[in-house]
Formats: sequence, C-alpha cells, structure tokens
Amino acid sequence: MEFYRSHVLVCGGTGCTSSGSMTILEKFEQELEKHGLTKEVKLVKTGCFGLCEAGPIVIVYPEGAFYSRIKLEDVERITEEHLLKGRIVKDLLHKEAVDEDKIKSINEVGFYKKQKRIALRNCGVINPENIEEYIAMDGYRALGKVLTEMKPEEVIEVIKKSGLRGRGGGGFPTGLKWEFTAKATGDQKYVACNADEGDPGAFMDRSILEGDPHVIVEAMAIAGYAVGANQGYVYIRAEYPIAVKRLQIAIDQAREYGLLGKDIFGSGFDFDLEIRLGAGAFVCGEETALLQSIEGKRGMPRPRPPFPAIKGLWDKPTLLNNVETYANVPQIILNGPEWFASIGTEKSKGTKVFALGGKINNTGLLEIPMGTTLREVIFEIGGGIPNGKKFKAVQTGGPSGGCLKEEHLDTPIDYDNLIALGSMMGSGGMIVMDEDNCMVDIARFFLDFTVDESCGKCTPCREGTKRMLEILEKITSGKGEPEDLERLENLANTIKSASLCGLGQTAPNPVLSTLKYFRHEYEAHVYDKKCPAGVCKALTSYIITDACKGCTLCAKACPVNAISGEVKKVHEIDQDKCIKCGACLEKCPFGAIIKK
Repeated sequence: MEFYRSHVLVCGGTGCTSSGSMTILEKFEQELEKHGLTKEVKLVKTGCFGLCEAGPIVIVYPEGAFYSRIKLEDVERITEEHLLKGRIVKDLLHKEAVDEDKIKSINEVGFYKKQKRIALRNCGVINPENIEEYIAMDGYRALGKVLTEMKPEEVIEVIKKSGLRGRGGGGFPTGLKWEFTAKATGDQKYVACNADEGDPGAFMDRSILEGDPHVIVEAMAIAGYAVGANQGYVYIRAEYPIAVKRLQIAIDQAREYGLLGKDIFGSGFDFDLEIRLGAGAFVCGEETALLQSIEGKRGMPRPRPPFPAIKGLWDKPTLLNNVETYANVPQIILNGPEWFASIGTEKSKGTKVFALGGKINNTGLLEIPMGTTLREVIFEIGGGIPNGKKFKAVQTGGPSGGCLKEEHLDTPIDYDNLIALGSMMGSGGMIVMDEDNCMVDIARFFLDFTVDESCGKCTPCREGTKRMLEILEKITSGKGEPEDLERLENLANTIKSASLCGLGQTAPNPVLSTLKYFRHEYEAHVYDKKCPAGVCKALTSYIITDACKGCTLCAKACPVNAISGEVKKVHEIDQDKCIKCGACLEKCPFGAIIKK
C-alpha cells in the first residue's frame, strides 16, 4: 500500500472539463514529475464538486485548500509554493475559503454549509474510475449485506419504511414500486435506470454518473435481488460521453471483482448490467417511452395501465427508477430506514439534488434536506442575484414545472408544497430569474421546447401545445388580443387533462403558473403593447434622452444607421429603422439611452 503526504483533487466533471481541467491535471502531472513529488503527492481526478461557477476547481489535502478558477499558469505556483514549500497560495483560493489568516475547508464555504450529501456523497471525493476508492468509502457493503443477511422482502420493507420517493419527477413511493414488481408474475424480470436527463438546465443524474458510477451499479444489483431480476439496463443519453465512459468502466470493474455476473458473493444470485444509449428525446424520460426505446423501437409512450411493474421491457415485469433514486439506496441499507426517514418533511423524506442556474451567483449542483426553503437555496446557498438586480421568479421542475414569485420564497421545498403552488419538483432543475426576465417570453421558451420534443402520438399534446405556442408568439410580437388570455387558459387546461403522458399533462404548467402569478405582464403585452422587462423586441423601443452629449458613439455602433444628430447635440433614433439590437445602449458612456 502506498502512502502520500498530500492529495490533489482535480474536478473531472463536465463543467470543469469544458473549462480545461484535464489540461490542468496533465500540467500537475508534469510539475510533480519535475519536482520529484510523484511518490509524495497523489493526483486524483474526481467527479463534480458542485460549485460549477467556481471551476476549474482543485482541492489540496490534508489542508483542504479550496482553489477555484484555476488557470494553467497557476499550476506551477501551487506545486512550488504549496506542495513543495508548504505555503498555501492564498490569492488563488476561492473568495470564501480564506478569512484573514484562517483557511476554510470546502464544507465551510457558504454554498456547502446547508447541504447534506447522500446521493452526492462521493462526488468530488473519489476517483470514479477506481473501484477500490469506492470500496474504501463503504462501497458494495450494502450489496454484501443484502445478499448474505436479508431476504428480498426484507429489502423492500426497508425501502418502504425509509419513505424514499422517486426522484425523477413523479415522486411515487419507491418501496411500493419495488413491491409491485416483486409480486408480479413472470419468468423473466428486469431492472432499468432512467438516466435520460432532458430538462434544460438539469445535470443531476449526469454528475452522479460522472462522479460515483459504482453507486448505481450497486443499487441496481440490490434492486434486482429485491424484485427477482437478473438483468439490468441503464438508459442514458449519448450526449453524456464522460458519464457513459465512467459507467462502462464501473460495470467492467464490478464484473472483474465478481460484483456483477454469476453467483455474486457466493449467494447464488446472478445479475448483470448493460448500457443503452438514447438519442436525446425528452419524451424518453417518460417511463413507457424509455422502455420502448430500450427495445429498439421509437420512443413513444403507451397508455397505463398496465404499468411497467406488470408489463414492461419485452412485456415482462420491469422496475424503473432514475439515477438519483438509486443513489440513495445503498446508504439506506447501511444506515437503516429510520435514519433516512429522520431527514426531510413528513411526506417527503431524505434529500433532493438540484441543478441551480439562471440569474444566480453560485450556479451549480447542490443537495439539501427536503423542507429547506426556496429562500435558503437562492440567497444563502446560491449567493443571491448578481449585479444588484431584484429577484423576480424561480422556475422549478424544468419544462414540466411552474414559475413561482417572491411571496413563495419561504415555501419549504417538498413534492406536495410545490405542486400546490402550480409547480413541481421534477427531476431537480431550478432556474432563477431577475427583473430583466420577461415571464411571457419564459413561458414561450418552455412551450417552444415542449412542442419540439412532443412525440406527436396524442392530439392534445401534438396540436394543443402548437396552438399555445402560436398564441404566445402572437402576444410577444405585439399582436395579442384580450381573448388570447382566455384561449391560453382553456387550451392549457384541456391539454393538462387529456394528454396521454406526463410530458403533455405538465407542458402547460409554465404558462398556467405565469398567467396566475404574473398576469400583469401578459396584460401589459396585450393591452399596452409593452414588454415591462424590455425583452420582447417588437414591444421595445430605445430612446435617447436629454442626457445625450452628442459624442456620436451610438451612431457609430448602430448597424442600420438608425441614429442621427450633430456632434455635441442630442441625437435621435429613427424607430422605423431601429432593429432593437441594443448596440447603442451598450456603447453610450453617459446613460443617455433608455429601453422602454
């Protein structure tokens, strides 16, 4: 066994990788070699640390020095000063990781203080491509316990008692789903994992697979034992190449160690896993469409019942959970259902992972106990709104969710509270908006996505969402009529009640919630022909005020020569020529141009 005096953890998640973290890793290798430190300092490529806004991230232990936004040229300084001479490079530390002379660990930084990591417990901690590091963190102990000490029905009872609910959006009790599959009759059963994360701005499942792929292998094997299945499939979108690669490495390593395959732990239980790649269809996040796609058919939902637990893959009983749901299972087995049930709220137990994005200072991935308020997430963990702007709304649940306003900020986050407000948990996307966002345009954006992703099988979704989008485009282009608001609501309610699957049933949520909480913005578009946020170009005008000094910078910046005026005199914009590009506003050094 090798011992090292220091460990250098470099983020290998997609966010940091896209910012050049793998080049930084290679540079560290070169510097450690150059200074003869390869036997003293261990270099570890990890998964996502969560605080994507601060990437690329490097953490050095045992000090816990949290370096953020590291550039290639910083590697030499960190190596020579910190790793060679023992002097932490304070000016490269994250802004919250140093307080006068005290160096704070990553868990003392505001973004992490209120988090409780269960599904993400190993992300940013271990090398996801090394099974021995996973085993060192109690990996596969839960599988061993289940196969050697528990009966299948006992495993299911533990999951039921824990109160774990599906983290993919529906929130169905996980233990009940396992029980239904276990009791279903069939000569063959399957276990499947939904890793087809299609919500705009969502990257929860991807990060778990990139940072801790073995947890999914272990959890699916446990599920297979509990329901009587010997084959599992992970359905993952092909746009996640790092996650796919690391998951395949994990499967291969588990087979090599005898943790997948025949007679696992000498128990007589056989279980194996395969990966199935999806082409990125949002509708394949719906369980029956996903199973169709695994079978090689076009991903389109079918009526339920029968549910997959009775008739799933190749008409055999099939258990389907998403990545985050499975990621909780080993810890529930090891720590007991009472431990998990003690976290969260009465009807929503445990934690939830969210991808926080939009108009927020700390974009990234976080895991919080259920019951944490929206205010705590946005203003404490998220660090508030950038550039001194005012908070306007938060959209939860992706295209299937709704937009909530300031008066909802003290709402404890759980399944039932969000649904009661006209939104939903969804898989965990959370997009923050400020005063510069137009809520009508936000509704149009999500409807545009839904229309594009509709499979077209049922008329309410196929035709209804198109008509809704047409009305929203009409309103944002300044041609809206008062009757359009009533048409929108009627269409939305019809689609919600008559669509075949969850995609259509929840597609109207962004429209219904913005109509409910931001109706005044719709009315301004329709009655006043104005966009209060100045986003909808057809309803926006740029005006030069008397503060103009006649410097001519705006005229020079205008691509269509819509601005005229003499030097040192107030200029004017020809509204017929103006294309609403905003170039003049950006160039004016005197704040003399306003957007109305």
